[in-house]
Amino acid sequence: MFDNLRVAFINLASNKLRTALTMLGVTIGVSAVIILVSVGQAFETFVVEQFSGVGANLIFVLGGSNGRGGFDPLSQRDVEAVDDMFRVPDALRVMPQRNLNNREIKFENRTQRGTVQGVLPIYLEMFNRRLIAGRFIDERDVSTQARVAVLEQGLVEALFPNTFPIGQSIRVADVRFTVIGVLSSENAGTFGTDTGLLVPISTAQTRLSGERILSGDRPVSFIAVQARDPRSVESASEQIRQALRAARGITPLDTDNFIVFTQNEVLDTLGNITGLLTVFLALLASISLVVGGIGIMNIMLVTVTERTREIGLRKAVGARNGDVLLQFLTEAVVLSMVGGALGVAIAFVLAVLVSLVVPTLRVVVRLDSVLLAVVISVAVGVFSGIYPAQRAANLNPIDALRYE
Repeated sequence: MFDNLRVAFINLASNKLRTALTMLGVTIGVSAVIILVSVGQAFETFVVEQFSGVGANLIFVLGGSNGRGGFDPLSQRDVEAVDDMFRVPDALRVMPQRNLNNREIKFENRTQRGTVQGVLPIYLEMFNRRLIAGRFIDERDVSTQARVAVLEQGLVEALFPNTFPIGQSIRVADVRFTVIGVLSSENAGTFGTDTGLLVPISTAQTRLSGERILSGDRPVSFIAVQARDPRSVESASEQIRQALRAARGITPLDTDNFIVFTQNEVLDTLGNITGLLTVFLALLASISLVVGGIGIMNIMLVTVTERTREIGLRKAVGARNGDVLLQFLTEAVVLSMVGGALGVAIAFVLAVLVSLVVPTLRVVVRLDSVLLAVVISVAVGVFSGIYPAQRAANLNPIDALRYE
């Protein structure tokens, strides 16, 4: 076997340009597969960390589907049903939230679009958020429908690049607000955006939106519920469901006209989506591996033709068909393995570059990706080399010696 490897490296080194061009397809394919799988894994980790950062005991309630790709708003009666400690004893905190998407936010001559979140003072505790400047919304702000706003850090960077934001006045849909606080970007993208702002929910419902539902109540986008501990999530979720069915007068024969889901269910769904996306990207990148394998097969067929007399001489001095087959198969595998090794090296470099360009994605080439690359390289080499090697092994020594 050692002699076969030595001969393989000598033959491949004898025509360096052709060897390099032949390996290029495998190199590109292996590096593409590894880096796309690594990016997919990094994205999945990022999503999981975003949701895990707010704890594992959150439950969310949405209205039923409106048939237009959205959800009907909830009412204050729904909030009261969920916030009833006798009906939902496993709920620690209950917070309705009103979201107003794609609103224009202005400061002097700068404009940024973002999501306005109408919240209660318990928002920080529920979503594990942290202030880095100023203060948060309090009960008095909610009761007086105060025009105060707490900005996400991304919005501060867009509107106040050289100005301290606390105390400044901004406009949201032509309504003037005073900035009272700035939130850390940590956990910002979990259920909002990093370029939005938070206001008292009463302010969002009255000053920024005059919308009412059929009951006359101000609408609520969703209700967030924090269970007492992670073990109480399932029981609290069922309690919420029963409380809303009773409040809405839903009979045992009717289905729910609302949606209750837990954070773990969101994570499972997102995990499935990102997993499928990673597999799709890997399959897309593997097309170049197929092209690389075809290139290796083509060159090996050319090599067999060029070395026909050599094959005849080897058989004339006693080489068996299996010896010739193993020699050419070894050359194909070595060609593919060297190309794969270069692809792994390129993938490491690309992972570092992606991490530098997108710091939120910690792209790391994992050991399983490298092992996958090794297996793929060997498989491509064997698949691409088996036919040319068999063709070489089956040559008639007399005909081979006569070949010019």
